[in-house]
Amino acid sequence: MTDTPRGYIIILVIEVKKQCENCTKSKHRTEIEKKDLIRRLNVIEGQIKGIKQMIIDDRYCDDVLIQISAANKSLKSLGSKMLKGHLSSCVVDDIKAGKLEVIDDVIDLFEKLNK
Repeated sequence: MTDTPRGYIIILVIEVKKQCENCTKSKHRTEIEKKDLIRRLNVIEGQIKGIKQMIIDDRYCDDVLIQISAANKSLKSLGSKMLKGHLSSCVVDDIKAGKLEVIDDVIDLFEKLNK
């Protein structure tokens, strides 16, 4: 974060809060789900910090690229887990409640994910 201009993070947080004031959807996660997701995110954070340190240490490109690939796989795995959970809980619950517009939301989600 030292490379980020001062104040940028604060503005970003304010903008996200403004957007989320209008959010109507949320997802309650169990403590076990949260712990698993946080654990995965901590691993990814460690991978990214490791990559940054490799750059600082002038490590060989192949080594850095292998670590970038590993971080990408970790992110994809996390995304896959989130998508499975979303489809099997949020989407199913909405369909059972007769909120069929969730199908359009899922289509939009897939379009965004495939950009």
